[in-house]
Amino acid sequence: MMFNYVFASDNLTLTAGVCVNDVPKTFFGSWRVTAKLEDSNSYGTFKPQSVDLWTLSRTGDIIYLSNPFTGANADITVKAVEGNLVVFSKKAPYDNKMLTDTVSIRLEKNSFTGINTLTLESYSLVDGHVIKTETARYIIKGEKISGENIIE
Repeated sequence: MMFNYVFASDNLTLTAGVCVNDVPKTFFGSWRVTAKLEDSNSYGTFKPQSVDLWTLSRTGDIIYLSNPFTGANADITVKAVEGNLVVFSKKAPYDNKMLTDTVSIRLEKNSFTGINTLTLESYSLVDGHVIKTETARYIIKGEKISGENIIE
């Protein structure tokens, strides 16, 4: 029996991830976003529904989400792009807690539909461990206000 071994060179680097250039151009622009709470383990913490304005923009390899209604601004991390499906997340401090949004949207011409999953973690002031995790899942819909492909 004969075995063939293949060894990678010591300077070989493997990388994986989503290239910002893979994000469809229709993703960028200003969106009117409605959200309806579908499920939660803490209904008193999360609003049953909301209307927001998202502006999605790009500078170099960084994608930003800003919301003039709330004053929120965040870099987002694109997790996956498959055709017109885009999955991204953002993480930010919120009232001495950490809020993580994971958003999955399916883009159409001037609209999108999707899910926004929120995780709100409360930390111990004594040793920093997570003492409470609250979650919510929203069904979201977006209508493009301005940006790429607004006029067909």
